[in-house]
Amino acid sequence: GTILPAPNFNPIMDAQLLGGALQGISCEKDVLIEILTQRCNSQRLMIAEAYRDMYGRDLITDLKENLSHHFKEVMVGLMYPPASYDAHELWHALKGADTEEKCLIDILASRSNMEIFQIKEAYLMQYNTDLQQDIDSETSGHFRDTLMNLAQGTRMEGYADPSTAAQDAMILWEACQQKTGEHKNMLQMILCNRSHQQLWMVFQEFQNISGQDIVDAINECYDGYFQELLVAIVLCIRDKPSYFAYRLYNAIHDFGFHNKTVIRILIARSEIDLMNIRQRYKERYGKSLFHDIKHFASGHYESALLAICAGDTEDY
Repeated sequence: GTILPAPNFNPIMDAQLLGGALQGISCEKDVLIEILTQRCNSQRLMIAEAYRDMYGRDLITDLKENLSHHFKEVMVGLMYPPASYDAHELWHALKGADTEEKCLIDILASRSNMEIFQIKEAYLMQYNTDLQQDIDSETSGHFRDTLMNLAQGTRMEGYADPSTAAQDAMILWEACQQKTGEHKNMLQMILCNRSHQQLWMVFQEFQNISGQDIVDAINECYDGYFQELLVAIVLCIRDKPSYFAYRLYNAIHDFGFHNKTVIRILIARSEIDLMNIRQRYKERYGKSLFHDIKHFASGHYESALLAICAGDTEDY
């Protein structure tokens, strides 16, 4: 990650500084960036507690009232515990004016069983509704079935059996040839439930049987969000940082800077693998993530994103 616990951390002092920054006539945004992007999530939660004790108010509410646009989204997003943040993003993706399929894909294709379990708990607590029920009612077809499967969080862990890898690869290959409903079900069942170790072997066997990479085969045979989701699962199993580097690059370059995606990935990965994502981004696209954010964002919003991204272009 790029955000580490701050040494000599003092939540009371931080809460005081934030209070001063938010209460002033003009909100001191630099102070907010300085504190909230340089403390890890558990420290930020302690600051929020100290803030409540000190001012009798909720820090998230005060941030929402004093800030606007994308800068507000970043600062408020940083204040959620990881599972609550994912739940918040999923809820908005499902319940907004339009379903944001790419957000559903990014989160559900990349989270571990434990993370999924925590997200479902947070979702139920925050919105008093069941994540799987909402997926069921807001999406459709094989895309929905695959999301529902991922949302169960029942992927096998640590188990690998070479003798069944070739069988699974054969089923996947047939599914790419036949494309019937039954084959699509088999395809998603294997990709959603086999362990990562098992799928590494399956993908290798698939290459041996078909002479083709599994991603290329899926792209050729399927389309729409179902295809995007299957590819995301494969890419996340192979190399999660590469997947997120690819998603950031698309969000920055293909959509004229898709703010929501950039914010979500930077916040969600800031304490997990954002360093690696930065590295993959630079290797694959020639320019650093830092450079591209600087080029497309501006003002305090840009400063906040760069602070989370951390490091300068010279660093890598």
